[in-house]
Amino acid sequence: MPKRDPKKLARARELRANMSPPERALWSILRAHRLEGIKFSRQVECGPYYIDFAARMERLAIELDGDSHAGREREDVARTRYLEAQGWRVIRFTNADAMGNEEGVGRAILLALGRDF
Repeated sequence: MPKRDPKKLARARELRANMSPPERALWSILRAHRLEGIKFSRQVECGPYYIDFAARMERLAIELDGDSHAGREREDVARTRYLEAQGWRVIRFTNADAMGNEEGVGRAILLALGRDF
């Protein structure tokens, strides 16, 4: 296993320790194999990016788009293209969905994984 960059490792830890309320809401759905027994990880390093939530075995990247993403559509497209080029399928949700539509988000994730709900 290649040695990880200590700066990137520290940044991932910082991101995990300082999750936003929408990230915490989504993590409560995903953590501890709660969604159909699928293992998810937070802030997974992928090249220059950190995937908000990832099902590594299934190569599914879940990204939350909030207020900080307003006006950053081109950067999001570039990020998605990069992740897809690395073999990830990317799905995005708004912060509002993560906070108020937990069931719908869970269903969308299962559908993206080809699972029934």
